Amino acid sequence: MTISQSALLEVSDLVKTFGTGDVATRVLRGLSLSLAKGEMAALLGPSGSGKSTLLTILGTLMKPTSGSYNMLDQDLIAADDNQLTVFRNLHIGFVFQFHNLLPDFTALENVIFPTAVRMGRETSAARDRGRDLLVRMGLEERINFPSTKLSGGQKQRVAVARALMNGPELVLADEPTGNLDRASASQVMELIGQINREEGTTFLISTHDEKIAGLCRRQLVVGDGIVTG
Repeated sequence: MTISQSALLEVSDLVKTFGTGDVATRVLRGLSLSLAKGEMAALLGPSGSGKSTLLTILGTLMKPTSGSYNMLDQDLIAADDNQLTVFRNLHIGFVFQFHNLLPDFTALENVIFPTAVRMGRETSAARDRGRDLLVRMGLEERINFPSTKLSGGQKQRVAVARALMNGPELVLADEPTGNLDRASASQVMELIGQINREEGTTFLISTHDEKIAGLCRRQLVVGDGIVTG
């Protein structure tokens, strides 16, 4: 599969089936899509439509039953687990509805964790970048706070900073504002939009919130295992 020059990633004819025989469930049914470099897109669809399965595959955390996935000129279906782990750490960031911060770590330690894993240790350069990201997220006064002492909105901003730590080309966000009040959700989305505009990071944001989707320049609708709109 040849990826177009302006595209960051392309998937084609993705099929994902869980189980076998009479209990087999086909969640993705030949889904195809592409994301351009620097795009900010919303992923919409009812529960059970395949959104989370798609995000998991795009994040290289699971392989499809069949189909193709090419990102940054790499065939990610052919890659082995070790290659996928390295690729994911370098090029893909994740933001989840439940921020998944490490409770015994400070805000800064949570942010630099992806780089510490890759390098095998903390570095002064990583700590400097982590601080810069937290300042950018409006958390200058919370850099050394334990994550358990942060509000829900603050925790999600730490999660966004962590997703950006390694400078990924793609950030996948699964209901990133689902547990936030409207004001905190708007603040998180404003920060995501700012990063998208200024750094050209591509965002794919799964959401049930039409207001959140409206802040994205493109809306992708998943239904019955395919992109329907």
